[in-house]
Amino acid sequence: MILKVGTRGSRLSLVQTELVVESIRQQNPGLAIDRAIITTAGDVDQRTPLFSLDQKGIFEKEIDQAVLDGRVDFAVHSMKDIPIFEKNSLLVIASVPERGSVADVLVSKGDTLLKDLKKGSKIGTSSLLRVAQLRRLRHDLDPKPIRGNVETRIRKVDSGEFDAVVLAEAGLARLEITGRISEKLPIEDFMPAPGQGALAVVARSDNLKVIDMLRSIEHPSTRAEIEAEGELVRVLEGGCKVPVGALARADGDQIRIVACIFSIDGKEKLLADRTGPVQDGIVLAREVGEELIEKGAKRIEESWRTVYV
Repeated sequence: MILKVGTRGSRLSLVQTELVVESIRQQNPGLAIDRAIITTAGDVDQRTPLFSLDQKGIFEKEIDQAVLDGRVDFAVHSMKDIPIFEKNSLLVIASVPERGSVADVLVSKGDTLLKDLKKGSKIGTSSLLRVAQLRRLRHDLDPKPIRGNVETRIRKVDSGEFDAVVLAEAGLARLEITGRISEKLPIEDFMPAPGQGALAVVARSDNLKVIDMLRSIEHPSTRAEIEAEGELVRVLEGGCKVPVGALARADGDQIRIVACIFSIDGKEKLLADRTGPVQDGIVLAREVGEELIEKGAKRIEESWRTVYV
């Protein structure tokens, strides 16, 4: 049997896809898997800040269409690239492999720590969540939109275009370039985006034979975490234009869900969390989202949309 996987052409996408493919092969000896590189809207437009783009799923829509059309059997996405508050009944996240690091890291000129960066230093990030958290900790820094893959962003630091960039540790780990990390940023100061560090393996919902094969690399704890984080996003109706931080952690039969939302200047931070049985993760996430709404999340969301829509 030969399967075909769809992926973006960036080095990180190719590495992540190969990690998934190798895991599937280990569980299904003799299986052949070919790779199809597909260009997405996010690959074509490398200049517009991500939070300024109106369309959703800019890094996965074309690849998912190839799955729907039968040109590929499945696809591998970074979980946080998927608009997880919207579901397509024709597609299914067939498998969720074990999650990588959820942390953000700083890559800076001269390995300068965040606290030691000079006033006015330009910090590259494509995430409004990271902008808000940077403003909260260092209001004297200058966060700027940045595009390009991980290596491109690091080169922009090396060239002096930016003094530092904030990136996901999982990406650098998968690319085996953790030596470029200047500082691992603490979770309490830099809450990750929903789905950060996780991968989604997507297939057609009616392709049961392929789904069954992909489930051989399923990691139940990670699945529970990303489903809880996805439910939280749906409750808050958040997205790339509203800085919602969320982290669910499953440990044995328990799961803890922490979430926060920030004002534009980073000064106001709404926080909520719940802990309970892992099978109640969706319910707990809904309660966390509802608590944030009671504390004023909708007011903060509207202020962000007024500026960035």
